[in-house]
Amino acid sequence: MINTELYLTQKVQEALASLYGAEGLPVQVTATRKEFEGDLTVVTFPFLKISRKAPDATGEEIGKYLQEKCPEIESFNVVKGFLNIKFSPVMWGGLFKEMAETPDWGQGAPTGRTIMVEFSSPNTNKPLHLGHIRNNLLGSSVSSLLKACGHNVIRVNLVNDRGIHICKSMVAWQQTAGGATPESTGIKGDHLVGDYYVKFNDIYKEQIAALVKEGMSEEEAGRQAPIFKEAQAMLVKWEQGDPEVRALWEKMNGWVYEGFAKTYAALGIEFERTYYESQTYLFGKSLVEKGLESGVFFRKEDGSVWCDLTADGLDQKLLLRGDGTSVYMTQDLGTAQKRFEEYSLDEHIYVVGNEQNYHFQVLKLILGKLGFDWADSIYHLSYGMVELPEGKMKSREGTVVDADDLIENMYNTARETSIELGKINDMDEKEQDELFRMLSLGALKYFIIKVDPKKTMLFNPKESIDFNGNTGPFIQYTHARICSILRKAAQAGDEAGVSSLGLFIPKEVEIIKILGRFPDKIQEAGQAHSPALVANYCYELSKEFNQYYHDVSILREENKDVRQARLLLLSVIARTLVKGMGILGIKLPERM
Repeated sequence: MINTELYLTQKVQEALASLYGAEGLPVQVTATRKEFEGDLTVVTFPFLKISRKAPDATGEEIGKYLQEKCPEIESFNVVKGFLNIKFSPVMWGGLFKEMAETPDWGQGAPTGRTIMVEFSSPNTNKPLHLGHIRNNLLGSSVSSLLKACGHNVIRVNLVNDRGIHICKSMVAWQQTAGGATPESTGIKGDHLVGDYYVKFNDIYKEQIAALVKEGMSEEEAGRQAPIFKEAQAMLVKWEQGDPEVRALWEKMNGWVYEGFAKTYAALGIEFERTYYESQTYLFGKSLVEKGLESGVFFRKEDGSVWCDLTADGLDQKLLLRGDGTSVYMTQDLGTAQKRFEEYSLDEHIYVVGNEQNYHFQVLKLILGKLGFDWADSIYHLSYGMVELPEGKMKSREGTVVDADDLIENMYNTARETSIELGKINDMDEKEQDELFRMLSLGALKYFIIKVDPKKTMLFNPKESIDFNGNTGPFIQYTHARICSILRKAAQAGDEAGVSSLGLFIPKEVEIIKILGRFPDKIQEAGQAHSPALVANYCYELSKEFNQYYHDVSILREENKDVRQARLLLLSVIARTLVKGMGILGIKLPERM
């Protein structure tokens, strides 16, 4: 694979050896700034000790050597010690020929590394919402990105199917549902259970208010509210294996899993394996016992178990409650151990919001104290929250943007926008449905993924559907336009060809430069765990093509060789967009 930066580095090192007798010196190469002529720039200042000349003179000597010895280098100029190199059509033609003949252009070579990515991790007391969508889209696209980098990737989901929050929904259902089921109500299972989580909170607040009115402090009322105490008692019964509690738990969780499966399918989210906290929390308990025996943990008078992290600049961390029930940290310790042992992982990535930064800092620290040398291989992909114009969402108050509702609304918006813009002419009903679904998901996914994961983002559905600007539909329409041109060419008997690779005009060279950066962009994005870099790369490529299409004749070009070379260029652009957007989980239509 031709790498222009590596090529120039090697040629400059050859020049340094020939001109000054110095071998193996490091060479600093960067992209040439837009205000100067050139493709890549070499910094000459590190060479002054061996050249014993001024920066400009050193640059001139190296530039002349390269121009004379390398047919791939067309010209050079020196600006204050910076050597700007312009490549010839030979270089761009060779690079383009290679990418045109490489179907998997951009795919990294196998690294042998195995990376597990945990994402989604929903609670079974509520349906998926907008915050979950960002988590799922980020986790799925990071997984695809790492796979494109050449790693072996395992996508996993950890379902939080036990705990006090689950018991809250169960208690509220027992008290108020009258035996309601998804079948009897026509309500999707995860939505039905979520309704009773909200119902619990409503009853809880009423009971607190009543106790406060009787003279109890609000804090004490929160602990003494009857419905809260029932939820606590139910959790203890669950951990003791009470048959009735377990039966109700299995029934309500079953409703939720059916609902989740439909939402995952709509978003195109898949996992190689799903873990359940109810099956993993005991692994953590055994680790806690080992930590007590070795003195890493300690037990307080109430029977609770803690890890003292004050010497590490943190605080004391609870691992087991006084009644013996476990906390999130307990099961995360055990699950991490099980996964590393089972899969011999090189890295484990947790895709979790930034409100859990402390949790994962503690997780790594405790695992290290327990003697696991792989603790440093844990990486928390911390991302910012999704907010709405009216502020943050709150599940227990029912003020969230439901994932299913959002997907449906995006579909309707895509349909209305497409009809208004005349994008569905000559399409039958099935084709229209496929297009609307593709556009709506493309708009939703791109709008969320294009933002750097670390940033909090403001979600605006209307902006995401725009067919102009940095949006999914703009890139999808670009691909459809390219496919339309290629279809018309095929109908006219024109085929893409490579016979005029040395005849590229500057606009085509600029596109080839962008295409040539694709493999490096994937590697850069993979190292940064940021699919946003790939998203914005696809936008840059689409924008450059549309400007090219506006300025340059393709189908009406009279020179057959040039016309066929341009068709080949378009096919490589389309293929690259499919690969890049595919990493983001976005499909591109061939007709619009």
